[in-house]
Amino acid sequence: MQVDIVTIFPRFFEGPLEHGILRRAQEAGLLKIEVQDLREFTDDRHRTVDDRPFGGDEGMVLKPEPLFLAAERLREKRTGQGSPPGRVVLLSAQGRLFRESIAADLAREESLILLCGRYEGVDERVAQSLADDEISIGDFVLSGGELAAAVVLDAVARLLPGALGNAASAVRESFTAPDRNGAPGFLDWPHYTRPAKFREMAVPDVLLSGDHKRIAEWRQRKALEKTWMNRPDLLAGASLSAQQLEWLAEFKEEEKR
Repeated sequence: MQVDIVTIFPRFFEGPLEHGILRRAQEAGLLKIEVQDLREFTDDRHRTVDDRPFGGDEGMVLKPEPLFLAAERLREKRTGQGSPPGRVVLLSAQGRLFRESIAADLAREESLILLCGRYEGVDERVAQSLADDEISIGDFVLSGGELAAAVVLDAVARLLPGALGNAASAVRESFTAPDRNGAPGFLDWPHYTRPAKFREMAVPDVLLSGDHKRIAEWRQRKALEKTWMNRPDLLAGASLSAQQLEWLAEFKEEEKR
């Protein structure tokens, strides 16, 4: 996968791209990332990328010209290399909420262009006529799209075939599709490691039992319980089995007590 990140702070990415899954994916040739300085796509001596908003308001707005030019030139470069032109993604507080399903969708692309918003926002013509997608990583406001781009890129990179040492890891975590332990899009179950007892806190006996059937059932129940406690919204409209409905009723009864 080829990814171009367009930003006014290219050095921001020197840290995130040099560690963890992003570094390994690049070293393995699964991911090629190029950071583009938006100011390189301006045509005035001050390399202006922003201006005051029409209608009067606080702050500054990223201009459309350099963003359009950056995306168009990058797309021309990719097609000239025989690659797809690239799906343009605008990172914005006004975008649709980023989810694991969107990460999986982006991971199927051969080429991405991530546009990092800044200041008060981005000229709306970029969202309407240039971006193929507009994504927000949460219901909060960041000072720019750089952090959001790093989050999106990390989530996408780990879904690339071969990026993880154990391919099963990607399908046994929070928000993933149903797996053999029965957690359809729920949060992940609790994890424990050695020592078996730490400061009088012991690992649940079932995990030490060697009984894989009981362990799978415990994990399914705990995944449901953690989802109900921390993200009940994920249960809305979920198709639950009779066993899961029974557990859910038990959780609610325990809370009343």
